[in-house]
Amino acid sequence: MTTKSILCVGVGVPGLPEGWEVIQADTPTQARRHAQARPCAVGLLLVREADQCEALHAFLQDHWTMRWIAVLPPALLEQPAWRQLLRDHCDDYHTWPVDSQRLRHALGHALGMAALREDVLAPPASDATLTGHSAAITRLRRQIGKVAAASAPVLIWGESGSGKELAAQAVHAHSPRRKGPFVPINCGAIPAALIQSELFGHERGAFTGAARDKRGLIESAQGGSVFLDEIGDLPMELQANLLRFLQEKTIYRVGGTRSIAVDARVIAASHVNLEEAVRRGAFREDLYYRLNVLALEVPSLRERREDLLPLAEHFFRTYSSERAPRVKGFSSRAAQAIRDHDWPGNVRELINRVRRAMVMAEGRLILPRDLGLAPAAPGAGPLLLDDVRIRAERDAIDASLLRAGSNITLAARDLGVSRMTLYRLLAKHGITAPSRIGYTDGQSE
Repeated sequence: MTTKSILCVGVGVPGLPEGWEVIQADTPTQARRHAQARPCAVGLLLVREADQCEALHAFLQDHWTMRWIAVLPPALLEQPAWRQLLRDHCDDYHTWPVDSQRLRHALGHALGMAALREDVLAPPASDATLTGHSAAITRLRRQIGKVAAASAPVLIWGESGSGKELAAQAVHAHSPRRKGPFVPINCGAIPAALIQSELFGHERGAFTGAARDKRGLIESAQGGSVFLDEIGDLPMELQANLLRFLQEKTIYRVGGTRSIAVDARVIAASHVNLEEAVRRGAFREDLYYRLNVLALEVPSLRERREDLLPLAEHFFRTYSSERAPRVKGFSSRAAQAIRDHDWPGNVRELINRVRRAMVMAEGRLILPRDLGLAPAAPGAGPLLLDDVRIRAERDAIDASLLRAGSNITLAARDLGVSRMTLYRLLAKHGITAPSRIGYTDGQSE
């Protein structure tokens, strides 16, 4: 639950309502230390004419998840740099001298909106692809926990872009080998003429240009795990060498005559059906059964739609340094577009669209067009009655917030519900009220 603590940056704290805990920092440098030791959801920026806009901009850029209210001299509003800082970083601003009642309302609204976002601003999971609560991803997490404890080879299947390598990393990270190296190898990305040397290494003089001994990638995974991505692209002649390694735990370098023992667990992955490849003669049957001891299937995003928004929020935080400063999150229409899209490129496509939107968005909230996603056209497909009701409710809330200028009290009155009911509806639909900035004494600038 969000506590009534506020980080005040600057000199001259105005009177705050009872129950607020004020964490005072005179400079951005002090504020950084306080924010690290005692995180707050709401910040109050107290600006004087002598303050440096660039230093405050850098501080706010690093603490973008907080909801900021600014108080500044009226004269600074004439300067483009300060106006840009307010547009990019602040939910609201006031001018000196402060209207205490308006400030209390602004802080209360900021605190309420921060409470709605606590769930999505929680520390992200270490395995991004495993973020979510859908049945498919819950089952995968449970299977990874079981598979990680064993030492047998693992075969991971999943569509392109679904996150097979991240699932492999999770297997390694939860295994007894987690202190050893994790060596990823894309079998389809290494030229055929080099793949044997890259995988198994070579001895000096084995071929022209081999001026010294070289360890291969499999040997470099000693004590850890080797991840063979797109194992189906491995040439047939090298499949025999890999089979020997799985059976005997030894390798021969190119040009070498002695066997080298390698203690490394093999995790393989493919987006093609290896069983079908065996029937076509494109993959060795004995190698397939050696690899397919412990099998995992990474679900596509179509199978885990409940996880789409948590994943989008996760990637928004992960790549926050790339976003335009004013961009604070996803609009409700963007969230709906994410839910409606089929995501043929899976997690990789979601990452790319989110990163693009963070750069291209022109407002404070990402819209469907920023993601490159068009809203579903009327009549594009059958709608269930529940779907129609949910969308109508969401549109009514959006329209009411717009009419009320993001004032929760007025919007709730307009909808005929209590403020707490409206907060619950905002959380239900994942709506962040559009911030209203650029006004003083109740008037728009």
